[in-house]
Amino acid sequence: MSQSTRFDQNTLVMNASSAARKQGAGVAPAIHADNHQHGEDHNKYHGPGVDKSHKSDKPNTSAKQVGLIGLVGVVISAMVGGGIYSLPQNMSASASAGGQIIAWIITGVGMWFIANTFRILTRERPELKNGLYTYAYKGFGKFVGFLVAYGYWICNCFSLVAYGVLIMSTLNFFFPGTFAGGNTVWAVLGASIIIWLMFLLTLRGTKSNVALNVIGTICKIVPVLIFIVAMITMFELGTFLHGFWGMSASGQPLHFNLSNVMDQVSGTMMVTLWLFIGVEGAVVISGSAKSQKDVSKATTFGYLAVLFMYVLVSLLPLGVYNYQTIGGMSNPSMAVIMDKAVGSWGGIVVNAGVIISVLSAWLVWLVMLSQMPLFASYDGIFPKIFRKTNSRGAAYYSLLVSACICQVLLIICHFVPGDAWSHMISITSVMSMPCYLLCCLFLWKIARGQWKATSQFSRTYALVTGIIGTFFSLFLIYSAGLHYLMLACIIYAIGIPIFMVGRKQCEQPGLKDRRIFTPKERVLLVLVICAGIVGLVYTASGLLH
Repeated sequence: MSQSTRFDQNTLVMNASSAARKQGAGVAPAIHADNHQHGEDHNKYHGPGVDKSHKSDKPNTSAKQVGLIGLVGVVISAMVGGGIYSLPQNMSASASAGGQIIAWIITGVGMWFIANTFRILTRERPELKNGLYTYAYKGFGKFVGFLVAYGYWICNCFSLVAYGVLIMSTLNFFFPGTFAGGNTVWAVLGASIIIWLMFLLTLRGTKSNVALNVIGTICKIVPVLIFIVAMITMFELGTFLHGFWGMSASGQPLHFNLSNVMDQVSGTMMVTLWLFIGVEGAVVISGSAKSQKDVSKATTFGYLAVLFMYVLVSLLPLGVYNYQTIGGMSNPSMAVIMDKAVGSWGGIVVNAGVIISVLSAWLVWLVMLSQMPLFASYDGIFPKIFRKTNSRGAAYYSLLVSACICQVLLIICHFVPGDAWSHMISITSVMSMPCYLLCCLFLWKIARGQWKATSQFSRTYALVTGIIGTFFSLFLIYSAGLHYLMLACIIYAIGIPIFMVGRKQCEQPGLKDRRIFTPKERVLLVLVICAGIVGLVYTASGLLH
């Protein structure tokens, strides 16, 4: 959710169509949070108009389950995708070789604790399927669960827009000047056509397509491997070490300065977070896994493999070109580097890989993007209208709203000054942060409570993991910068009416508790609204100046 081909297509389409089949049968999807465990009337969440003759909410066990290798593939596919092709420029735009190395160490350690949080939670709370949203719902209530579901949904709408920007920027290689920056009028028109074509395809009820998955994976990995081999053969240590801690305005190498280096590190944090969005991939589809132990192992193996690949793609080019040259390249910068280093064939290979891999991922990701509002509507925190499906079982209304949001964001993207790609990935990263933060807090919470003596992990280990993951998440929020945080506050505040409508529609006559917000949730509501107002004022004043 790098933003990227976030999930293994074969697995997720199977998961989505399985939910759609249940939906068509009149049964609420099994991926919703466990409402009985909230101690509330189950009917309260299932609102009028839902067939209550079906008593079981259990997953469809007849669907093919996913083993360890498949789950590792999900995690790797979830993180490696379009973002890796722009990684050299994205990192070098903010940091020299020394700054990047420190950034990868901090990111590697910090994201390990977040990945480890998911690993522990899948072992300790295997009954809570599909991770992020369920953990927030179970641990902190309906409104917090909504904020995570809504934030994750909107976050990935931004990521689809980033897909569009990346594809159009890539096409500019073949049609110079027409799609420059990925947000020209022609670029917006082209990306809009792709979005609505994907929308129409998803309405047909997407099925598992092994051939598409294989093609997408090969086209994604092969150019990266060719790039790594090419950079190794051309790597020069002297080039890598020159300006190791940065360059002055006059072009002189700088010595180590903690303040300067930490500024460089902070500038790369949104990029590295963007690249690792998707580490929860195995957890999101844990309901389809053969074993929750496999989910835990897959998260570890996949994370370490992807981290190693990212470090190579980021650092090896610095032994061929200086970081300032790379930082000034257009994206996808991997194609530009290959074009300069080995000739036009290198650029063509990488650009073709970008287009095919992103297009092969776009369809299935749009399907999965539409599932979050669908499931949340059955839990009574999104409006009932999001339950609408067509005759083929596709979540029609959710798909339509998702496509409309992406279209609006694409149009706005045309007016964004500077690098539209960087803006999209930064907003995506900021919107995803509360999701990871709340999962770490949930582990912290349960580690302080009752802990099973037979647990594979000690209470101390779980508690330390939750605490460090929490503080790393807060560090990422700090690194985002005030501008993007204010935008995130506005976006979260805009979503509040969706929750209110969803809660109001799920209320049934005769229920004693008809509150939309609990007293604690009212406090959080006020904080979110106030943050949204502050964000609006801050952003408006910035635009005026």
